[in-house]
Amino acid sequence: MSTESETLLMNRTIALVDDDRNILASVSLALEAEGFKVRTYKDGAEALDGLTRQPVDLAILDIKMPRLDGMELLNRLRQKSKMPVIFLTSKDDEIDEMLGLRMGADDYIRKPFSQRLLIERVRAVLRRHDLAKVTDGAVEPKDAIHRGELILDLSRYLCTWRGQKVDLTVTEFLLLQALAQRPGHVKNRDQLIDAAYGEQIYVDDRTIDSHVKRLRKKFKDIDTDFGEIETLYGIGYRYREA
Repeated sequence: MSTESETLLMNRTIALVDDDRNILASVSLALEAEGFKVRTYKDGAEALDGLTRQPVDLAILDIKMPRLDGMELLNRLRQKSKMPVIFLTSKDDEIDEMLGLRMGADDYIRKPFSQRLLIERVRAVLRRHDLAKVTDGAVEPKDAIHRGELILDLSRYLCTWRGQKVDLTVTEFLLLQALAQRPGHVKNRDQLIDAAYGEQIYVDDRTIDSHVKRLRKKFKDIDTDFGEIETLYGIGYRYREA
């Protein structure tokens, strides 16, 4: 990323909403160390009031909170704002993750999480949001992967299948990109973890399986015959060769 792009991202304000004071303190320090301005809220009701009066560039919301949980907070925010949102979820929140993404969340990260991973996701979501605002989605992307009916716009983290937009999180997009770059070549789970999360970040193998399951479902919601992502049991996954 260029120095100019880094500067633009560093001048952004992030809202962090969580009832865990330790997370508020540690994540705030990490974001501020990267040049972001941070506003913290200890529950959803407080955040709704603050963000309605003074919007931010991106919000990081915990799902499980007292008074007003992250799901309802997102629902209220979406009535007035399109600010990008990243969910923080627990391991048993898969149903909430799906509902949150359908309601308009941009990505989610499971607790416990790497602060470095969260910061990279914040940057990626902000870049995607910026580029989507200034570029018409119908314009042919210059930096893209074409695989038959699949187009991956690498600069904006946007995906289309048969001309229809597929709403993917940043994590899902990076996984699909890793597979689609070399159709027919198998990627094991460790390779996919590195592609989606970066090296030296521990993620359970089952997390990759869950992401792939959701990826397939999103494509099948558009095209019931979609079968491009193939499983090689005990080995990994590959994108079907044309």
